[in-house]
Amino acid sequence: MPQHKREGRRLTVLHISQPVDGGVARVVTDLVRSQTRAGLRSLVACPSGGVLGEAAAEAGARVLPWHARREPGPHLPMETLRLSRLIRRTSPDLVHAHSAKAGLAARLAVRGRIPTVFQPHAWSFEAVGGTASELALYWERFAARWATRLLCVSEDERRRGHDAGVTGRWAVIRNGVDTEHFRPADRAARDRARSGIDALRCLPPDTLLVVCVGRLCRQKGQDVLLRAWPGVTGQVPGAVLALVGDGPAGEGLRQEAPQQVLFAGPTTDPAAWYAAADLVVLPSRWEGMALAPLEAMACGRPVVMSEVTGARESLPPRHAARGLVPPEDPGALARAMTDLLLNPRLRDTLGAQAQEHVRGAHDVRATADAVARLYRELLGPARAVPRTPDGAPPPPGRDPHERPGPSPETREHSRR
Repeated sequence: MPQHKREGRRLTVLHISQPVDGGVARVVTDLVRSQTRAGLRSLVACPSGGVLGEAAAEAGARVLPWHARREPGPHLPMETLRLSRLIRRTSPDLVHAHSAKAGLAARLAVRGRIPTVFQPHAWSFEAVGGTASELALYWERFAARWATRLLCVSEDERRRGHDAGVTGRWAVIRNGVDTEHFRPADRAARDRARSGIDALRCLPPDTLLVVCVGRLCRQKGQDVLLRAWPGVTGQVPGAVLALVGDGPAGEGLRQEAPQQVLFAGPTTDPAAWYAAADLVVLPSRWEGMALAPLEAMACGRPVVMSEVTGARESLPPRHAARGLVPPEDPGALARAMTDLLLNPRLRDTLGAQAQEHVRGAHDVRATADAVARLYRELLGPARAVPRTPDGAPPPPGRDPHERPGPSPETREHSRR
């Protein structure tokens, strides 16, 4: 396929991200991989550490060091200055800023001079309380003028921003996962996964395993899960909970953990953990649309999750009735997990439905193609964005001639 060029060079997209791990890192890496295959020049500016730098480089991006702390603070002016210099040096055609901190620094650095997509991946004002929340909301309302598009990963996320007074031109492109990598796992695959994970080899074959994949932090709610766990083991003796991840809350969680809780540490690929699980749980306090439940469902695993932003949109309808619980409610969380652990037939039914749902509605190739169409809309025909390569097959369950992407409702939001 011919490479699209402007002034003798490939079209350049600069992704700016802080954080450098978790779901945001996976989203950026997936976009880079697709865009590189399509012929774009992908740059990723991010801090060192985490997994993003290495993963993005392997996916085809040129990775540019950008020293920035995770939280706003007195270092912000210098972080923004560094980013301004980096942008001037690389002259991107479009800037795509991911998450609150990168969105803050990038919009201050660019201020509308270059087409800018801001993707919050969950609103900053929902992550904090009191004065900090008021300041974050004020900033989002003010800085929306410097985003050519506000890109949300769920309709719920867009609605919450709109209802909070953030006004701008919206687009909604729901999160997707790699359904070729996260594949259905039957009983044999479950046994192979457990034998391949050192921490699980000692478990009896019939042990019921609940897995929670996520950064150990307040957002992901593992403290709520630990308070709920005794209610599960009281009804399901011998069940084991595995927390897969690391983070600032790790030490405190280890101190308060009840029995039959395994701290597995971080992983660069959670697929084996989903295959090994009987049930996957994510009791978050806030999200945009969490990736871990989508990955687990792609592997045919039922999920239990707190009903935060994007949760209901990510589940098939029948699954929502069994798998959604109020945030910060250990009792409801324990009852939902217990109900599924005691009903293997229901787990199998929900897992099969979940797998089909994700393959049809949350395939990462459809997500990447929709982002490319958004870029084309912003840059116009004079700087055409390459389409998905012809060699990329359409997502399973779709007509091969259908162009996947935002619904008509979403396209209408993007014009407002």
